[in-house]
Amino acid sequence: MRFEYPKGFRFRCDRCAICCGDTENKVRTILLLKIEAERISQKTKMSVEDFAERIESFEPYVYVMRKAANGKCMFLQDSRCAIYRTRPLICRFYPFELGNIKGNYVFAYTEECPCIRKGRELKKTYFEKLFTKSKELMRKT
Repeated sequence: MRFEYPKGFRFRCDRCAICCGDTENKVRTILLLKIEAERISQKTKMSVEDFAERIESFEPYVYVMRKAANGKCMFLQDSRCAIYRTRPLICRFYPFELGNIKGNYVFAYTEECPCIRKGRELKKTYFEKLFTKSKELMRKT
């Protein structure tokens, strides 16, 4: 499968954690595939219901991550992700999202992230890894 990606795009995460919760201008929704929820459950020794709520009509996503009282992801601790190695696909992609436009996969990005246009230029291999991870998880869904 082929995809389009933003060429010449620079990005370096500075761990501001804006992507991990609600902001003044956006309510964040962290969607989870069933396999992601199961992996997080195994890692944290928590039941899926302890950190996620079942949703409908968002296939292939079947859960939404619960938030702490401050609107941040419940796994965010001191601007660090406590489940980083098992974090959901949606978190791995940020500030990008992968859309399907008339059968063409396209990586788009959000302007809200303060880290875009900083750091090194992302090459095609960066997006290939994200795309491959996405395909891998979707096959298991």
